Amino acid sequence: MPDRQWLHTPVLLHEAIAALVTDPDGTYVDGTYGRGGHARALLQQLSPAGRLVAFDKDPQAVQAATTGATRLDDPRFAIEHASFAAMRERLAARGIAQVHGVLLDLGVSSPQLDEPERGFSFRFDAPLDMRMDTSRGETAAQFLERADERQIAQVIRDHGEERFAVSIAKAVVARRASGNPITRTADLAQVVARAVKTREPGQDPATRTFQALRIFVNAELEDLQQGLSAAMSLLLPSGRLAVIGFHSLEDRIVKRFIARESRSEPDRRAPFAPPAPTRLKALARIMPGEAELRANPRARSAVLRVAERTDCP
Repeated sequence: MPDRQWLHTPVLLHEAIAALVTDPDGTYVDGTYGRGGHARALLQQLSPAGRLVAFDKDPQAVQAATTGATRLDDPRFAIEHASFAAMRERLAARGIAQVHGVLLDLGVSSPQLDEPERGFSFRFDAPLDMRMDTSRGETAAQFLERADERQIAQVIRDHGEERFAVSIAKAVVARRASGNPITRTADLAQVVARAVKTREPGQDPATRTFQALRIFVNAELEDLQQGLSAAMSLLLPSGRLAVIGFHSLEDRIVKRFIARESRSEPDRRAPFAPPAPTRLKALARIMPGEAELRANPRARSAVLRVAERTDCP
């Protein structure tokens, strides 16, 4: 299938880049390259001495960045086929110990949603894959084939905040026991629709279940926690962390991380010692404006949080 680069609209593009870049000569990380919207805008703000290293778990994203008409041909740019959770080790291998800014644009990209064969969306009938990195790991269909009812319910409840998680899990297991396991997106959407009795107006009954399985299969919340810690260890004083989240689970993790690192707490092992200095300062919480929401409906749930490193690593 041809690349759909030009159908992807980066969310909060100008706000994120303006908040992130404080030194045009600096080294920056784009933890989620996607199709390069944020990366290209970031490079426009850097001087010839600047540097950008991008990460993406999706081999199609890496291919788009390095080959063909969509490649990003800039000597200041490099990309790693890896999760941003591994940025500290991957950057160390490149001789980079500190950076001036880290950008994380979380969730699934438009090309992933819009390519039926990836299995992310209930809008198309396709194999139920959902892996961002299609070169490794377990598909959503394989998880639903092996997991018991309790495990399935827990994933749907914890990662999708779905109040009908138990009913959906029972329906999935019953379908599997009939000798006809769920292997396609349409199968899952139909099973969920029968199990979910009510739903918010305008929302498909399968929305939360698809979200939950995608987050679980790709270990998105675990990667986010590891990536935030890695960014913290890499940022120079006055370096910026900018994170764009799209649902409450990931935004809650980012909010709590920034809040925790913004507090000065005494060491309980040495109660008379002065408190350790704070390591972050929260700078902004930015939502899309009306013009962006009209132009890009997928931006409606986006939240950009920005923080600045305040001490020496």
